[in-house]
Amino acid sequence: MSEPVPAGDHGTWDPQGNPKHAAYAQGRHCIVRARDVKKIYKAETSQPVHALRGVDMEIYRGEYLAIMGPSGSGKSTFFNAIGGLDRPTSGQVYIDEVDIAQLDAAELAWLRCRKVGYIFQSYNLIPVMTAIENVMLPMTFAGTHADEARTKAAGLCELVGIGHRLDNKPSELSGGQQQRVAIARALANDPAIILADEPTANLDSKTGLEIIHLLLDLKKKKGVTVISATHDKEMLAISDRVLWIKDGRVDRVELRTDLHIETGSIGI
Repeated sequence: MSEPVPAGDHGTWDPQGNPKHAAYAQGRHCIVRARDVKKIYKAETSQPVHALRGVDMEIYRGEYLAIMGPSGSGKSTFFNAIGGLDRPTSGQVYIDEVDIAQLDAAELAWLRCRKVGYIFQSYNLIPVMTAIENVMLPMTFAGTHADEARTKAAGLCELVGIGHRLDNKPSELSGGQQQRVAIARALANDPAIILADEPTANLDSKTGLEIIHLLLDLKKKKGVTVISATHDKEMLAISDRVLWIKDGRVDRVELRTDLHIETGSIGI
């Protein structure tokens, strides 16, 4: 079991009122701020679903944050709100002090292309494209010259350990290799934030650990913020903080030093 979390650590991240939180936040640049984020899904034939009930959170440049919670907790909804993949019903999400809810479709697409890299559970590679072409795709959207994009994509593939499979299509790659291509693609436009949605869910445990440590290594080398929505408790061992969401609210935020992790288990 994990040690009890102090009462002040529950329900919100509070660097102004909580000394432990203040010590962690000191000197860090806040890259994502969520303020009273709510999301309500409405259907004509059923009661509205309150997926998020007022989430407040600060996420800092260069940290590794795991978002955890049971299915239906609102974890994925909050993750999508951070990445601009879903607009909140109310509240604000700021990326580098820009309220992304106020952006029109073109502005939001520009921000996502240049500020955020996405890693999906199912890889989401284009099946008719080779590995290097998949990595080049975000750069093409950003207007990078083809030769420059190809050179950079080859370097990124080398960085994630897939440099020997540049001309292979996704069907010719293993799951782990496809995820490495997806990680290289996420880095294509030098994003400040990488959003990883269950990045190890479709992988065996050995390959999953390789991907987890690859993300940690890239965080250190590139200085990017990695935000991962996950059920994988192995992810906690490398996270700087863990955001637990329950019933659409922040249940607690724990620092890595507050977690008591044993092989194969963690107190929740």
